[in-house]
Amino acid sequence: MMDPESGLSQIQEVKKKESWRQVLILAYQSLGVVYGDLSTSPLYVYKSAFAEDIQHSETNEEIFGVLSFVFWTLTIVPLLKYVFIVLRADDNGEGGTFALYTLLCRHARVNSLPNCQLADEDLSEYKKDGVVIPSESTIGSRLKSILEKYRVLQKLLLVLALIGTCMVIGDGVLTPAISVFSAVSGLELSMSHEHHKCSEAMFADLGHFSQSSIKIAFTFLVYPSLILAYMGQAAYLSKHHVMATSYQIGFYVSVPEKLRWPVLGIAILAAVVGSQAIITGTFSIIKQCQALGCFPRVKIVHTSSKIHGQIYIPEINWTLMILCLAVTIGFRDTKRMGNASGLAVITVMLVTTCLMSLVIVICWRKSVFVALAFVFFFGAFEALYFSASLIKFLEGAWVPVALSLIFMAIMYIWHYGTLKKYEFDVQNKVSINWLLSLGPSLGIVRVRGMGLIHTELVSGIPAIFSHFVTNLPAFHQVLVFLCVKSVPVPHVKPEERFLVGHIGPKEYRLYRCIVRYGYRDFHKDDFEFENDLVCSVAEFIRGEGNKMNGLKDESDKDSDEKMTVVGSPSTHVDGIRMHEDMDEDNEDLPGTSELKEIRSPLTTPTPKKRVRFLLPETPKMEDKSREELQDLMEAREAGIAYILGHAHVRAKAGSSWVKKLVINVGYDFLRRNCRAPSYPLSVPHASTLEVGMICHI
Repeated sequence: MMDPESGLSQIQEVKKKESWRQVLILAYQSLGVVYGDLSTSPLYVYKSAFAEDIQHSETNEEIFGVLSFVFWTLTIVPLLKYVFIVLRADDNGEGGTFALYTLLCRHARVNSLPNCQLADEDLSEYKKDGVVIPSESTIGSRLKSILEKYRVLQKLLLVLALIGTCMVIGDGVLTPAISVFSAVSGLELSMSHEHHKCSEAMFADLGHFSQSSIKIAFTFLVYPSLILAYMGQAAYLSKHHVMATSYQIGFYVSVPEKLRWPVLGIAILAAVVGSQAIITGTFSIIKQCQALGCFPRVKIVHTSSKIHGQIYIPEINWTLMILCLAVTIGFRDTKRMGNASGLAVITVMLVTTCLMSLVIVICWRKSVFVALAFVFFFGAFEALYFSASLIKFLEGAWVPVALSLIFMAIMYIWHYGTLKKYEFDVQNKVSINWLLSLGPSLGIVRVRGMGLIHTELVSGIPAIFSHFVTNLPAFHQVLVFLCVKSVPVPHVKPEERFLVGHIGPKEYRLYRCIVRYGYRDFHKDDFEFENDLVCSVAEFIRGEGNKMNGLKDESDKDSDEKMTVVGSPSTHVDGIRMHEDMDEDNEDLPGTSELKEIRSPLTTPTPKKRVRFLLPETPKMEDKSREELQDLMEAREAGIAYILGHAHVRAKAGSSWVKKLVINVGYDFLRRNCRAPSYPLSVPHASTLEVGMICHI
């Protein structure tokens, strides 16, 4: 017989081998992102360095000086800063400028989202394992308090994150042009030796892989390969001092003639992969910004049913294509493209350095001297590049600045208008006391069916409800106020997706359902979400106050609502299931012999859709709860109506001309031309009712 301890050790070894195997596979896959972008830099770095009137000496000091500068740049910035430090500040596996921003938002309770709740802090991914909030005795605690106290600092933090994001988008415009231009320069080698003008180095977008895979791929393959490539070029230049034109400094000249065509093919392939990496990275950033209320709504297409992070945004893709063509036609050489790309990338690096210093103090609880050392060491090094890029401002570096200003204006106007619109909804929401004063009948006729009122409020009754009831005194027998919102975490687990609660007494049959998504989550766009919503309300009714976690909604002090966490039905083995058919037969469903069944009563002899709730074996249910479930079934069977609000936003009378310009022109233009609110369900037009209001903000 096998010794239990030895058997356990063997199992642990197998798991360890499997984990390392996965890491190595991820490291191999990350080469397409990491090496795809970095590998094109040797094509034009030396050309750019020796593009000016530099006299070559016999001692090769200028050549080895450039090689030394390149070596220490690759060592200090990508290897030391990003691979070994910045990657540790991932947001539950997600990276990027906005990942650092959301990490700071959660720890300092600084949020760009207006509808945040204290209940969101109970999400399992809200706090990363191993990262705790500083205690009251640390400098990080004081810095955290300052950020929470002054809204000006919160806005500056948001602006800083938006600057880095806009510069990444600008790099998404410039990278495809400069990569392809540099790669195809090998074709010119066999055609003409006259038109060779090249650029600035590009830095890596390390992608969204695991820390170990990035470290392995870059440290053991990408880094030594790049160093060898630069050393090889330097060795060639040191033996060829007499150079009639800058063409002689090109990368392909240093490659043996027999290998030029294979190297050319590899370079073009790397340019395409590197361009695709930055484009898809731009899609991800836009999705994050949209989820956090900092970008107008655009269409997001999920290109993979298994990997939800693979997305495509048609509007952004066309925009990038048009801007890329404009830059290519306008510049027609890689020198000015490199100047533009250099300023964009180095700005992102400086923003990352600033945000990272705050993460070190607030999130990691390190000494402020560690943060200052990080800023001064890497910031001083990057400031050299930044100043060098600013000198080239009129020679192409103005392009990313112009693009960033445009995207920055769009993002900030949208965020400002959205925030003011939410503040208007909060100030004009209807109190529950008004609802209670109407009595159980609500003072109106209750018709059969279920009504879903879409609102951004997480507490209270939206003004759209009173506006609707005032003009049409009739409503559905079951009413659900549905709020689909994003939270500042990458992912929300399905078992923590729904927050459900009563509004007013139970006999009113009014519910609030808050559906929470992370900024990297996939929003369902079919009727599966509708069934999940109804089942979550049914599960809330079944287990209210017994098994599930009740959370007091403290976002509104006047609210008496108690929200309950209810996961997606697919995550609960013993949860409620709903079945719909067009049959009147009472035959049992396959595989449900162990489930109790609640059917809606048969009211008409004609065939119609039947709704049945399948309950697991549980203790005897109260009569009131069973009656409430039956009402919910009848309402679902009668059909669902979708009540959507349409707000016309205008600046208040007496507002400044700047606010009028931003709200009446900028925000109104973006609101009219962006996508409609993408609620995670397919809303049939025949069952949709739109209620319009004018909001003076």
